[in-house]
Amino acid sequence: MPAIEYNVVIAYVFGLILLYLIGWVLLVPLKIIVKLVYNGILGGIALVLLNIFGGFVGIHIGVNPLTALIVGLLGIPGIALLLILQFILKV
Repeated sequence: MPAIEYNVVIAYVFGLILLYLIGWVLLVPLKIIVKLVYNGILGGIALVLLNIFGGFVGIHIGVNPLTALIVGLLGIPGIALLLILQFILKV
């Protein structure tokens, strides 16, 4: 029966660790991108709904590149931030 050498075992373990690290490096940015896209879509829908139904009570957030960026990055909390800033600055 052939004996397993320690060099082979060490190389196998090193290969598994390297494969895990490469997978982690490739997967983490993908999760961040998916989360940003999800926040952007959810925030955009909420912004449109707020502008449609908020018009009945006098709440409106203008859509421009800055507000789109804030809502796109932060999602629903971005809309809350813009509403709070709007009430504080009375714009």
